[in-house]
Amino acid sequence: MLPALAFAWPWSQDMMNQPSTKPQELPAPNATAPVPFPARSIPTQGIPTKYSKREDTQELKNPIPVSDESIQKGRVLFRIICAACHGLTGKADSPVTDKIGAINLTEEYAQKQLTEGWIFGTITFGGAVMPAYGVTHGNVGSNDLSVEERWHVVNYVRHALVNEPATPTAQQAAAAQP
Repeated sequence: MLPALAFAWPWSQDMMNQPSTKPQELPAPNATAPVPFPARSIPTQGIPTKYSKREDTQELKNPIPVSDESIQKGRVLFRIICAACHGLTGKADSPVTDKIGAINLTEEYAQKQLTEGWIFGTITFGGAVMPAYGVTHGNVGSNDLSVEERWHVVNYVRHALVNEPATPTAQQAAAAQP
């Protein structure tokens, strides 16, 4: 009988059911308007965006200027996130490339025909077999990159990846360590 009483005590109440007024709830029985959201609040689903798929991002321009710092950040992130499939050099030379069909990011198609917005959208929303690495629809994954990090990767892919040596030197490998 004692264990049953313990579950009936006030601490067994869900935090959602505590006395409070929730946004968009009528504060009193005769109220005609719901309580507005607090100032500067953000929906739990994230910041709304007009981009919901890769095709919507094609015309985006990179807001992060190309700099040595941006390229270095992009290089580190590329090696952590992208190299498993695209290879350290981006030439689709990783052990899993043949199994999944990752594209060579140093070819003219990727360097000249794909827009920066398209590359950003592919990182964000994924592709045919590529997973999404952007926070979308409130589902945050462990490998998600922030908007700024994705643009750093775009800078690296477009402005430095082609110039990477076939095998990274010890100095480059050390510099890429976070």
